[in-house]
Amino acid sequence: MGLQMSSFVFLGKSDLKISPVGLGTWAWGDTMVWSYGNGYNEDDIKEAFDVSVNNGVAFIDTAEIYGKGKSEEFIGRFLKESGHDAVIATKFMPYPWRVSKNTLRDALTRSLKRLQLDVVDLYQIHWPFPPLPVRVWMDAMADVVENGLVKAVGVSNYSTDQMLRAHDQLAKRNIPLVSNQVEYSLLVRKPETSGLLDACNELGITLIAYSPLAMGMLTGKYTSANPPAGVRARRYGKKKLMKIEKLAGVMREVGENHGGKSPAQVALNWTISKGTVPIPGAKNAEQAEQNAGTLGWRLTEEEVELLDRKSGG
Repeated sequence: MGLQMSSFVFLGKSDLKISPVGLGTWAWGDTMVWSYGNGYNEDDIKEAFDVSVNNGVAFIDTAEIYGKGKSEEFIGRFLKESGHDAVIATKFMPYPWRVSKNTLRDALTRSLKRLQLDVVDLYQIHWPFPPLPVRVWMDAMADVVENGLVKAVGVSNYSTDQMLRAHDQLAKRNIPLVSNQVEYSLLVRKPETSGLLDACNELGITLIAYSPLAMGMLTGKYTSANPPAGVRARRYGKKKLMKIEKLAGVMREVGENHGGKSPAQVALNWTISKGTVPIPGAKNAEQAEQNAGTLGWRLTEEEVELLDRKSGG
């Protein structure tokens, strides 16, 4: 059963209502990082989509580069086949060879085609790459909003300074910057220490937290005796894993106070308690159900403070 609208939050200073937790779809079709086709397939992610939306997780984030466009294609097909309603966000990658603001409109047109949409709810600049400055891309964004192709503008991986420049440039066209999507979790607290989260709160910009489970490290699944493979193995050595084990123990204790919530659900609820919107991924129905279990309850202030301390914040 879906959430009541009162359970939704506004995306920045837009009139878009989104669920307090979203669905990240980086893994949908991605073979390089997530090994799509090995252990999960289209049927699995279709189930993840259905379970998510049926349980009120109706904010779906993708990008043109995810699975080289496959992620967008899946979402477009799933939306059409199911008849579900959801707020869709995608991203434009400012590759160094995209040296004209017109390339944004061209890329958006292709994304809309893959998504089978006439207008996308949230369009984001994926990274603040050179050579074109922030103001050029924001002018391009303002153009597609005014052309009716995009409802709201966001950025991703922007520093506080870059975000402020984007905000000010859009303001010249009377368009709000509604979001900044950055990595944020109990293991990655930089948005707090850098002042980014404070700046978002002051300006009414939603911080969308990607990798809120630290690529699975906050699920309680991995320990020093059971380390992750691949890229994550290099990022999380034995010392870090021992620290994560202790944190997982605390998260389990906190979860017991809320009817047996899992470490992952506690970690996601912590990001919501910080005023952000987490977008965990889901490759199957079970993961989608776990994510949806983050909704409908809230950590206490004392529990948030405990997790802050135990995670090193």
